[in-house]
Amino acid sequence: MGAMCWPSESELNMIRKKVAEMCGRNSEEVKIVASPYRICPLGAHIDHQGGIVSAMTIDKGILLGFVPSYDSQVIIQSGQFEGEVRFRVDEEQLPGNAPKVNDSKEYSSSVEECRWGNYARGAIYALRKKGNNLNQGIIGFISGAEGLDSSGLSSSAAVGVAYLLAFESANKLTISPTENIEYDRLIENEYLGLKNGILDQSAILLSSYGCLTRMNCKTKEHKLVQCPKLSGIHNKETDKRFKILLAFSGLKQALITNPGYNSRVSECREAARILLKASGNEGLEPLLSNVEPEAYEEHKSKLDPNLARRAEHYFSENKRVLKGLEAWATGNLEDFGKLISASGLSSIQNYESGCEPLIQLYEIIVRAPGVYGARFSGAGFRGCCIAFVDADCALDASSYINKEYSKIQPELASQIDPDNMVLICDAGDCARII
Repeated sequence: MGAMCWPSESELNMIRKKVAEMCGRNSEEVKIVASPYRICPLGAHIDHQGGIVSAMTIDKGILLGFVPSYDSQVIIQSGQFEGEVRFRVDEEQLPGNAPKVNDSKEYSSSVEECRWGNYARGAIYALRKKGNNLNQGIIGFISGAEGLDSSGLSSSAAVGVAYLLAFESANKLTISPTENIEYDRLIENEYLGLKNGILDQSAILLSSYGCLTRMNCKTKEHKLVQCPKLSGIHNKETDKRFKILLAFSGLKQALITNPGYNSRVSECREAARILLKASGNEGLEPLLSNVEPEAYEEHKSKLDPNLARRAEHYFSENKRVLKGLEAWATGNLEDFGKLISASGLSSIQNYESGCEPLIQLYEIIVRAPGVYGARFSGAGFRGCCIAFVDADCALDASSYINKEYSKIQPELASQIDPDNMVLICDAGDCARII
């Protein structure tokens, strides 16, 4: 497991106390799911094309304290939202009853509360759809990391995974991480209607402290790649410790400044179709992962400039992932970081994602002292940027980013607690029950 500091004993005790108050039972009976947030250092925007991606968790995330209800009743309260969610595990949960998420529209607090409740219902939907017998509900309290805007950190997958592990524990079900990846996909794709892949839940369920998770999104194969620094192996390459920075933009609602962003997947598929036809493989599914790199080099001139940029991002990002995994495995954080920054730049220039505040934040971070590399997390329309930094420089880098971003985006910066504008994190572990 390694040297883990999350969750702290005080966080665990707070959750235990709250659940004990809800159910009138001893706090020692309370189990807690720790479901971490994830970051994707390399592999931006290529998972939907069957590319190779990397991911790891951080020492922040979702905590869900629970006890079996000893009947079919589910009662859940949240540390972030008012009210209480109540339903029964024997109620039929139908997809389509949950509110659909549209990132281009703002939604009210009441809809957001409805969303967090629906992840629990979605977990029941997924478990029952796969034939699991459920007769035990839970009494639980769920809470995210205090003061942290989790946009871009896959908090939705962390919540879904937390509910799955809790219901499985209460009902004495033995479910493998691979099965739970599929169950969480059912929650998000079918029950909630979200159009996302399996990267997030895979990272949350498969990660191990000190490792980078390598995922082939075409074959679904994964591998854990150890960093020598975090395994206790020391040499001149790995003497420097690192920290992970989360730098927040203040954007909590999506700013769709580029109306073409939602067509990126279609553009990638169209580029793949043209390249496959040109290389005599038009019978294959139009995914860029089905295009051989040699065929891309030979026929890329047939793509219009727009499609050419999308394809260039895919093929260059795939190369960066493979080089990055090599750098990580040897403890070469300097090269690993340069590749992360190059990924961020390609996301902006070739994939054309991001918005002005996040791009400005990215540009500030890569200039900060001791930063190995940075990119924005997620699509870059809200949330945060991530960075790997020399541990000895983490405080200086944090101060620099805070000061410089406040100069160019004073209004957005004013909406963030100064103590939480840049968080200094460590690598995390997989989701687990404590």
